Order: sequence, then structure tokens, then C-alpha cells
Amino acid sequence: MKPGLIIRIGFAPVIAFVFLFTPAQLRAQYTPAPTASTSSIPDSQFLYAEALAHIMQASTGEKPLILQVGSHMLFAEGHIAGSEYIGPGSQPSGLLQLQNRVRSLSRKKFIVIYCGCCPWSHCPNLGPAYATLREMGFTNVKALYLPYNFGADWAAKGYPVERGY
Repeated sequence: MKPGLIIRIGFAPVIAFVFLFTPAQLRAQYTPAPTASTSSIPDSQFLYAEALAHIMQASTGEKPLILQVGSHMLFAEGHIAGSEYIGPGSQPSGLLQLQNRVRSLSRKKFIVIYCGCCPWSHCPNLGPAYATLREMGFTNVKALYLPYNFGADWAAKGYPVERGY
């Protein structure tokens, strides 16, 4: 390609070409994620660690689908027993995985999302994941409130943890 060709034809056709011929999942990795934060999650939608542990141990009642929307490394090191890794809620690729996982579920399904990567007020993953589920029409979504992190607020308290995948 001659130098200056892009300058002569402009950037718009080049960008359009790249967009049209790049797979959707690859595009999702480089698309800005929603800017929702944990402050956008209503307090009424918080689920506390003790309450989730109780629900998990109960012999009756609906068991929630528990989804970890944080880092892959954190999940591998330790995660809530029975939870599924989805991908970081702060990344479009993680939100796409989340949408694909729940797409066929009833919009009334009890879903718990959690991260635990850092203090609640700094978590980049929960807000976008929560907003995505609500936008999809899910009405029974709870965010596990871990004020400090997964280690301090779940694992150190003796709640069920699994390692690896």
C-alpha cells in the first residue's frame, strides 16, 4: 500500500472495513464496557455472605445460579463452591459470555453475581454485569456484597470454597 493512500481515501472506509470483517467476539474485546459501578446497584439487591451460605446449605428453596464476574485468576485460586466463571463484567467479552450463559433462562431465575477482586466501592465488574442482567429483563438478580474482597469476606469466614475449575 502506498504511503498516504489512507490519508487520501480517509479513515472512515478503513474503519468500516475493519468493523465489517472482524468477528463480533473480537470486536467486543475492544469496545468500551458499560460504565455502571457498584453504586448503581440498589441496596435492596445486595445479598450478604452469611445469607448466601445459608441459602446454599438449605435443603429446600430455589438454589441460585451463582456467577463469578471477576478475574479468571481469582476464580482459579478460589471461588464459591458451585459457582461458574463468566468473565470480567468490566469487559465486553465478559458481558457477552454472561449474556450467552443466561439467554435461555427464565427471566425470574434467581441469579447471584459476585466478584471479590477488591473493595466493593472500587469493583469494576459488578455494576456492568448487574446492569446487563437487568437490561435483559432478569428480575431476581442479587449482587453478593463483599465489602473488602473474596478472601476476607468469604473464604476467611469458612464459607464453601473450591479451587481450579
